[in-house]
Amino acid sequence: QVHLVESGGGLVQTGGSLRLSCAASTQTFDSYTMAYFRQAPGKEREFVGAVNWRNDIRHYSDSVKGRFIISRDNEKNTAYLQMNRLKPEDTAVYYCAAEQTRAQPMVVKEYHYWGQGTQVTVSS
Repeated sequence: QVHLVESGGGLVQTGGSLRLSCAASTQTFDSYTMAYFRQAPGKEREFVGAVNWRNDIRHYSDSVKGRFIISRDNEKNTAYLQMNRLKPEDTAVYYCAAEQTRAQPMVVKEYHYWGQGTQVTVSS
């Protein structure tokens, strides 16, 4: 069982930046792929980015590629999502997710462990 605790959401203006953190309670953090998803009101949860256990393979959705960076620190059992050049359409609840796999899945059903979510609001 892995418990994920997220932090770092908030309100920011268009063009601003935020960094989300996701702390994991496991002794085998480096065996998990870490990912972020987001869900806007009335929409399905969608993939944002994923990073492999060695922090050297990353995948992003087209909507955030070039603006967001997902990373991890295995010494701190923490994953991060650096969000730059934020847009109003990035407004959503952001969820971190973990799965014990060497792949980097991009679909909700492939992840068993989820954080509680953190609200990100980008004002225009």
